[in-house]
Amino acid sequence: MVAILTRTTGGDLAFAEDVLQQAWLAAFEQWPRDGWPEQPVAWLLRAARNRAIDKIRRSANFERKRHLIEGAGPEGADSLDSAFADDLLDSQLPDERLRLIFTCCHPALNLEAQIALTLRSVCGLNTEEIARAFLTPTATLAQRLVRAQRKIRDAGIPYQVPAQKDLAARSEGVMHVVYLAFTEGYGASGGVDIVRADLCDEAIHLARMLVRSLPADGEIHGLLALMLLQNARRSARADAHGALVLLEDQDRSLWVREDIREGATLIEAGLRRGPPGPYVLQAIIAAIHASAETYADTDWPQIVAIYDLLRRALPSPVVELNRAAALAMRDGPEVGLAELDRITARGELERYHLLPSARAELLRRLKRWEEAGAAYDAALELCTNPREQEFLSRRRASLGM
Repeated sequence: MVAILTRTTGGDLAFAEDVLQQAWLAAFEQWPRDGWPEQPVAWLLRAARNRAIDKIRRSANFERKRHLIEGAGPEGADSLDSAFADDLLDSQLPDERLRLIFTCCHPALNLEAQIALTLRSVCGLNTEEIARAFLTPTATLAQRLVRAQRKIRDAGIPYQVPAQKDLAARSEGVMHVVYLAFTEGYGASGGVDIVRADLCDEAIHLARMLVRSLPADGEIHGLLALMLLQNARRSARADAHGALVLLEDQDRSLWVREDIREGATLIEAGLRRGPPGPYVLQAIIAAIHASAETYADTDWPQIVAIYDLLRRALPSPVVELNRAAALAMRDGPEVGLAELDRITARGELERYHLLPSARAELLRRLKRWEEAGAAYDAALELCTNPREQEFLSRRRASLGM
């Protein structure tokens, strides 16, 4: 609905969000009193459109924007009835969302602003969730979102999918957005569940749209492959009570083999299109995990070798953290712990709970119980997902301290 309203109100994202929020407030007041409408989406679109007309009529932009709103439907301003709204959502929404993604990922915005704005506007993450993804204070991230929306409005950034020749300039931000949305879904930072299935599915859907839009881009094939290979393990990540299950303890019969096969095919397609980039390399690592019949069969030397390539292609403390975990499996916990200590000393992941969590697990393997307990405590202080907190608490308690 935000995507549709952005187009039909002249490309002003903040304005579209504002009138839709007002429509929701009206729904909260009227629906309990008058009953749930037969077509709630149509009701909300119509209410938002009417509020847009009222606001624009009171502004100097009325004549400039009136034709956009009055032409919102194929039969004019009065055509936004239930049938039309449903048809619009069914037939045009993927294109509308793609336009919104590319609008938010305009090169006039810096990359972080592109990603943050798209995660909120297209993928529905709230400001706090996005701030956690960037390891940034929530207030700082909120200011960046406001500035990005203002720049889109003031610079007149068009609400459209750019020409084919210009897509590559925006593809990096778009891919980053889609993958961050997926990672928030696959390892939810808040809420009561480990996985947010709706967000995972949404990100995969967006990646499929991108593959269709940019079929020659090997990295987009790698992105979709990576998400499918990880998503294949989704059902095994929690037990019947919703508790977190580590990769080594997962029931591999629950893994979705169809997704694994499609992921492998997409990796091959990505490799045929050029040298492997970060997403293809990460997908290869995921494929190595997926091909192991048991955790003990995992090819850790090959995984470390791919991580060595990945950290050159994508210098990142999170990549370094994952590589350290793989090193610990190949060369022993002392080697992995030394790598984690180097990462910790740099301070780049001081707000990232998976660093002390990984450290706690290695210290546990080394039977350094007091240090492991302190590391679990540090991870618990940073962790925001209740299920992960329960898992860390159980691991902490099992130390017997």
